[in-house]
Amino acid sequence: MFGRIYEYFLAEFSKQGAHDSGEFFTPPSIVQTIVNVIEPDHGIVFDPACGSGGMFVQSSHFIADEGLDTMKRVTFYGHEKNETTAKLAQINLAVHGLQGTIRAGNEAITYYKDPHELVGKCDFVMANPPFNVDEVDAEKVKGDKRLPFGLPGVNKGKKISNANYLWMSYFHSYLNEKGRAGVVMSSQASSAGRDEATVRQKVVETGAVDVMIDIRGNFFYTRTVPCQLWFFDRAKEKDAVRRDHVLMLDARQIFRKVSRSVCDFSPEQQKNIAAIVWLYRGQQDRFLKLVDSYLAQAVELGAKAQKPLDGYEEALGKLVDLMEPHAKAKRKDDPLADPWDELTSAQATLTADIEAFGKEAAARAKAWPGAVRHNTGLNAARAALHPLADRCRDLTRQIDLAVKLSGRAIDIAVKELSARDADAWNNAGVNRARKVLDEARAAAVEALRQTRYFVKQADWLQERFPDAVLCDVEGLVKRVGRAAIKAHDWSLTPGRYVGVAPEEADEDFDFEETLSAIHIDLKGLNEEAVELAARIARNFEELGA
Repeated sequence: MFGRIYEYFLAEFSKQGAHDSGEFFTPPSIVQTIVNVIEPDHGIVFDPACGSGGMFVQSSHFIADEGLDTMKRVTFYGHEKNETTAKLAQINLAVHGLQGTIRAGNEAITYYKDPHELVGKCDFVMANPPFNVDEVDAEKVKGDKRLPFGLPGVNKGKKISNANYLWMSYFHSYLNEKGRAGVVMSSQASSAGRDEATVRQKVVETGAVDVMIDIRGNFFYTRTVPCQLWFFDRAKEKDAVRRDHVLMLDARQIFRKVSRSVCDFSPEQQKNIAAIVWLYRGQQDRFLKLVDSYLAQAVELGAKAQKPLDGYEEALGKLVDLMEPHAKAKRKDDPLADPWDELTSAQATLTADIEAFGKEAAARAKAWPGAVRHNTGLNAARAALHPLADRCRDLTRQIDLAVKLSGRAIDIAVKELSARDADAWNNAGVNRARKVLDEARAAAVEALRQTRYFVKQADWLQERFPDAVLCDVEGLVKRVGRAAIKAHDWSLTPGRYVGVAPEEADEDFDFEETLSAIHIDLKGLNEEAVELAARIARNFEELGA
C-alpha cells in the first residue's frame, strides 16, 4: 500500500515539472509496456538511467503477478547522476519491500563510468535515458569496450553530436547472450542519418533488434514530443529464423486521454500490445487466453450490471412519482404536458429494455462455456456477446435521455409553473430524488460501459488477427525483413513500414439520438432566452428607458 501511494505522489510531483523538469519519472504505462515485452523475471535487471526507480518497481509487479518472489528472482542495479533523484529511487524500492544497488553522483554518469562492471552480465536492461544529449566528451569515451559499434558523429568541439547511439551501444553491450533490453528513445533516433545511421546499421546487422514501437506525443507529463520504444533480444542473434526480422508496431493510435494534455495506455491496451508481441513470438496460447479473459469478464460484468440498472430504474420511478401529482394537476395544454409525456414514455421504454437486458445477460452467463482455448470457439463466443454489447450501448443512451428529460420537466415546473408554491410539489423531496438519480445513473452507465468495453477489447484483437497468428495490419503492425530495412536506409521507424490505418467509423454515434438530445437542449435555451428578454424589458421599464 505504501508503495502504491509513493508511486502516486511521484507522478503528481513530476506533473508539476519539479526537479529536473520531471525527467526523473517515466509514466507507469510506458514502463509497464516495456516490462510486458521483455518480461524481466529473473537474474540481473539493470537501469543505467534509473531516475526514481520506476523500472524496478514495475518489474517487481510483473514478477508478483506471476506468483513469484521478486527478492529471490532478480537483483536490481542502477545508475543515477542526480543524488536527490537517487534518494527518491532508494525510497521507492524500500516502500515496495525491494532492494537494489544504485550508484549516484559523478561515479554514476554512464557515459564515463561503469561502477557495477556489468558488461555482458545483464539478463535485462531497461531505461529511459536523456534524449539528444550533445555534450559528451568524445575523447573520454573513445575506446570504451561498451561501444563495440564505434562512435556516432563528433562535432568540431570534440563532443559527440548526439548521444542517443552511445546509449544503444551501452544497452547492447550490457546484455548477456540471452539478455533482453527495453528502452525509451527519441523518435528522431530511428531514422537519424550520417554517422548515427552507420551505428544503427551495425546494431541491426547483429540481429538483436527485436521490436520497435511508435508512441504518440503527450505520454510524458513534462514533454509533448512523441517517442519510441526499442527492444533488443540477444538470443535472437543466433536464431536463424528470427534474426533477420524486426516487428514494427505503430501504437500512435492506441491511447486513452487522461487529461487535455496527457495520454497513457489503459491496462487492456498494454495487454493488447503485448499480445501482438506474443503472436510474433509464436505464443498463440497466451493470445487466446487473453481474449478468453476479456469475454469472461464481459459475461460476468453483464450479469452484475442488473443490480445498478434496477437501482437506476427505482430512482427514476421515485422521482417521477414525486413529480406526478403536480404534473397531473395541470391542463393538457400547459408547458409541462409534452415534456411529461416524453419522460413517462422514456420511463416505460427503459423498464422494458432493462428487463430485456437482464434476460440477455442471464442467458449469456448460462451459455458461457467456461475457459475456451481454441480460436474458433472464441470467435463464436465473441459473436454471441455482440447483442449484449449493443444493448449496453442503447441502454446507456436511453438512461442519459431519461435523466435529461426529467431535468427538463423539473425546470419547467419550477421556473414556468411556480411549482415551489404548489401544495402538490415536494421541492426538497424532488431535489433529493434528482441527486439520487444522478448517482444511480453514473453507476448504471459505468456497469454497462465495463460490460461492453471488454467485448470491444476482444473485438480489437480478433478482428485484427482473426486466425490468432501474426499478420500485417495496415497502420498497426508489420514483420519486416532486413532487406526492406536496408532499402529504407536502415530506418527503424515503424510508420515507414506499416502504412496508414484506415479511418474507422464511429459506430457509437447515433444521429437520431444526438439530434433528439440537441432538440431538448435547444428548446430549453430558447425558453430561457425568452425569459431573459422579458426580464431585461421589465428592467428597462423600471429605469424609465
